[in-house]
Amino acid sequence: MQKKEDHIALFIDCDNISHKAIEGIISELSKYGVVNIRQAYGNWTKDNLKNWEEKLLQFAIKPIQQFDYSKNKNATDILMTIDAIDLLHTKDIDAFAFATSDSDFTPVVMRVQAEGIKVYGFGEKKTPKPFMAACSQFIFTEKLMMNDKSDIQSDKPELPVRKSGKEMRADTWLVGLLRNAVDQTMDEHGWANLADVGQYINNSSSFSPINYGYKKLSGLIDEIDLFDVYINEETKQMSIRDKRLGN
Repeated sequence: MQKKEDHIALFIDCDNISHKAIEGIISELSKYGVVNIRQAYGNWTKDNLKNWEEKLLQFAIKPIQQFDYSKNKNATDILMTIDAIDLLHTKDIDAFAFATSDSDFTPVVMRVQAEGIKVYGFGEKKTPKPFMAACSQFIFTEKLMMNDKSDIQSDKPELPVRKSGKEMRADTWLVGLLRNAVDQTMDEHGWANLADVGQYINNSSSFSPINYGYKKLSGLIDEIDLFDVYINEETKQMSIRDKRLGN
């Protein structure tokens, strides 16, 4: 039988990811398929992972125990890498997801990508750039963070701070990424279908609009104000053109 949804394997480095982010991570991954393999790694005898116990039960995550055999080596990272490579060759997985802020996982991400399989990365803003760049898409966990029920407000996701158009226009990397994507997908009149632009960006970088406070690329495009926008009344598809081209 043909699969109706993509199967995603999620590997969580609990030493480097807050338990408050897991609901947001799974919610984000559910946009792309079913997260049918969920494994969390750490030394569960340690008190610093106690907050994870409730989350493991709530989201049906399998805990993988790894003792600290040496003070100078992270055995958890090694086991997580081994399991990911084993799964790569033994299971029918459409995408992998790594929740970690550790650059040590960069080689395994690149190995999975070499097989033509997408890798979604989740980590804190302190995550080293090589790991972020290796992922098909990387999202900061701060944008997906959940409050504990004991917090004053609620257990809903914290609203991400949206970058203003001025702030984003000052981001030379972002501006270059968007303009290059339009250049590569535009027609002879300079117009590029936004879906094609988004696909090109996904294939060439780890960019996600969520990191700038926007759920969709279209919202970011409207705010950054670098492109003319045209919406087809019949198809409702959006096309954009670099404002520097003029009329």
